[in-house]
Amino acid sequence: MEHQDAHDLGLAHDLKTMELLASRRRALGWFASAGGAAMLAACDGGSGTTASTASTGTTTVTPTPTSSATATPTPTATATSGSCVVDPTETNGPYPADGTNTSSGATSNVLTASNVVRSDIRSSFIGSSTTTAAGVQVTLTLTLVDVNSACAPLAGYAIYIWHCDRDGKYSLYDLPAESYLRGVGVTDSNGQVSFTTIFPGCYSGRWPHIHFEVFSSLANATGGRYATLISQLAMPSAACSTVYNNATGYTTSIRNFASVSINSDNVFGDNTSAQIAQQTPTMSGSVSDGYTATAVIGIAR
Repeated sequence: MEHQDAHDLGLAHDLKTMELLASRRRALGWFASAGGAAMLAACDGGSGTTASTASTGTTTVTPTPTSSATATPTPTATATSGSCVVDPTETNGPYPADGTNTSSGATSNVLTASNVVRSDIRSSFIGSSTTTAAGVQVTLTLTLVDVNSACAPLAGYAIYIWHCDRDGKYSLYDLPAESYLRGVGVTDSNGQVSFTTIFPGCYSGRWPHIHFEVFSSLANATGGRYATLISQLAMPSAACSTVYNNATGYTTSIRNFASVSINSDNVFGDNTSAQIAQQTPTMSGSVSDGYTATAVIGIAR
């Protein structure tokens, strides 16, 4: 059979061929567009996933500062949480001046004095004397907490503290004309109250200490007989040694302190190690610059 080229078959054949080629080209164009769209979709999908991950990463990271900021108070909470015990009840001793005994034949009660609420307790404030007790300055901050409520701070409570002077003498008793080293403070929203006082001396037979009474309100404190807790703080051994051996006026304390121990003390001797730890203030400072001291007082409401 004679071979015939396509261009030799006439106009009708040529038109049909052209139409067929056009159809093929349209089809190829459609497939090319579909393939391109599919590739773009695939690329967008990758970018979308990446963008979503980055966004998620950003979203995940964003709360971190907020969480950190929210957690900022946690150290304060954990500072007392789980680290407090109920302070043991101790004797208020023979020199409380809280209305429970007498001095020089008269009932002694500083809690009824109008100016008993004060932060600096170094000076006498009753009668004509304004004598300031000499000695190494101590700023004492007490934090009152509720042991039954995860050591939560207790606001609005009154704390009365008193102690001997550097010679081991108590105002209103050993020194009837003086009323120094006694005072009341009311706890703030953090359960804290601060006093400026002096480092107490050591008298014969007792470990150096500070007395305190806790009242549920200032109104109850002025009654003098409604204490929630009566107890004592034990001065740190190292601070006692430093002050007594280096500060002026504590000479008699050196000998007395050498003859006592906290384990043989008739007040602290039967307490647990946890109680002793809490009753012993944490102190820092020096004889020349004075000391700062902090202690937690735990009660069970």
